[in-house]
Amino acid sequence: MASFKPTKVQFLPKLGETVTEDTLYWKNYKSPVQIKEFGAVTKIDFSPLPPHNYAVTASTRIHVYGLHSQEPIRSFTRFRDTAYGGSFRGDGKLLVAGSEEGLIRLFDISGRVALRQFTGHSKAVHMTSFLSDGFRVVSGSDDLTCRVWDVPSAVELSSITEHTDYIRALAPSKLNPDLFVTGSYDHTVKVFDMRSGSSVMTMQHGHPVECVLLYPSEALLVSTGGRYVKIWDLLKGGQELVSLKNHHKTVTCACLSSVGNKLLTGSLDRHVKVYNSSYKIVHNFDCDASILSMAVAPDDEVVAVGMTNGVLSVRHRKHKKDKETLTSRRRRGPSYRVFVKGKNFVPRQDDFLVSKPVKQYLRKYDKQLKSFAVSKALDTALQTWTRTSKPEVTVAVIIELNRRGTLKNALAGRNEESLTKILNFLLK
Repeated sequence: MASFKPTKVQFLPKLGETVTEDTLYWKNYKSPVQIKEFGAVTKIDFSPLPPHNYAVTASTRIHVYGLHSQEPIRSFTRFRDTAYGGSFRGDGKLLVAGSEEGLIRLFDISGRVALRQFTGHSKAVHMTSFLSDGFRVVSGSDDLTCRVWDVPSAVELSSITEHTDYIRALAPSKLNPDLFVTGSYDHTVKVFDMRSGSSVMTMQHGHPVECVLLYPSEALLVSTGGRYVKIWDLLKGGQELVSLKNHHKTVTCACLSSVGNKLLTGSLDRHVKVYNSSYKIVHNFDCDASILSMAVAPDDEVVAVGMTNGVLSVRHRKHKKDKETLTSRRRRGPSYRVFVKGKNFVPRQDDFLVSKPVKQYLRKYDKQLKSFAVSKALDTALQTWTRTSKPEVTVAVIIELNRRGTLKNALAGRNEESLTKILNFLLK
């Protein structure tokens, strides 16, 4: 009867799926680098232009990091209370941020002091962003208003009061400087047109909205809230296309990759999920704590995730050059001749001999003398093997004790048997 040999089971992708290529692409990231911030990381924003530095909003400060730096290259700390929503302008030269005190500050990346300060909100401002023209700033606040500000004059241009709860999501249009999208805890997503001064489209998400996101073509809109991620078709008047429910807790953030516009979502369940063009999950990143914010570099080189425990997790993309340098740096193993030469091996004339210093180990009595245990050192020197095979060692220890003036202390308190052993050795 033939013996049964167990075989390994290989799990293959389903027929017709393109999961393999996408999964390989997103698996090609290094282990995350952990950077500790001063509080929960509520916003991460990459500069649109090279070298793609990114701003991290946490606690009462905003830190700007380089792609490969673990220390901030710039810090903005002029906040009396918690800072929110730090965002770059399109040219990467200006940064705008809201705060718990209701003020909006505008910073120059090369400086530290605020260039402008916009006042008008009565409660915390969680979302701020530049409109695509770069001369106006839009903000969403807990006072239920959404306001547009003029950057040169620091004057409020308009105030919109169509939401009935906190505004916690904001996405300006990059194609039309008069359009922007807001999401609120009143479960609605609204598209506003500055020319009309009111909303031109309203979508019912069904849960408090945490994040809104426009695709580059701006034909599709993403909204997250509760456990749901919903895709809306703006060309069809805000019709719901897809409703995803793959997270176990509230989905707090979403972003798009540069290659293929893959959708990434982060949640309080500590998972980042990557979707392909047909909204099937192709990869999953695990984090140590609940996720509040997330961003992908414009060239997909870096994925940065902010968590509630104040840790910023940064993953860098692997390259073939990195793999080649790692393989070249691997330590070369010893040659076959090293294993077979044996202890009687005679070096050749052209061989270079490397002398290795021999480490000196202290004997037991030397260690005891070093620690001033004089009685124990004398006992060790008087052991049977030492005093018969190497009597010079015993004599040397006795002379050293006498030189130190501690021989009397080493002999004190001994019994008759121990003293007899010493006398017999001295008589020999």
